[in-house]
Amino acid sequence: MLEAIRLAWKAFQQDEVPVGAVLVHEGKIIARGYNQVEMLKDATAHAEMLCITAGESALDNWRLANTILYCTMEPCCMCAGAMFLSRVPTIVWGTEDVRHGANGSFVDLFAPVHPTHQISVRKGILREACAALMRMFFQMRRRQNKEVSS
Repeated sequence: MLEAIRLAWKAFQQDEVPVGAVLVHEGKIIARGYNQVEMLKDATAHAEMLCITAGESALDNWRLANTILYCTMEPCCMCAGAMFLSRVPTIVWGTEDVRHGANGSFVDLFAPVHPTHQISVRKGILREACAALMRMFFQMRRRQNKEVSS
């Protein structure tokens, strides 16, 4: 999770919403991702999506068996769907996403028994560190917006 936080900080420095993700396979990080929505001008360029794609390339397989996806924020519906489709067995996330979270904050896509794949979830890991980075980012953003409108 510390590596995911480091990647979230990298996103922060690039004026992206600070979310980072790492994919671990058999105890080794095989893929990394951080939000690049603004840079790529792509609403799907979430940390988890980029990390999943990189992990599939690293394993040369769309099925991400024996992996754990660590992410600094609760996944959204799109990212949760990608986790189901790529067969990620375990997701570990840090802080809630009250606007888009798909693990109970907005909806809970992980609660029902899925017909083809069940994902084990661990939430709230290093929550305060993940949440603090988000708070700092959005406070800065609000300050910048206020200065522009003045």
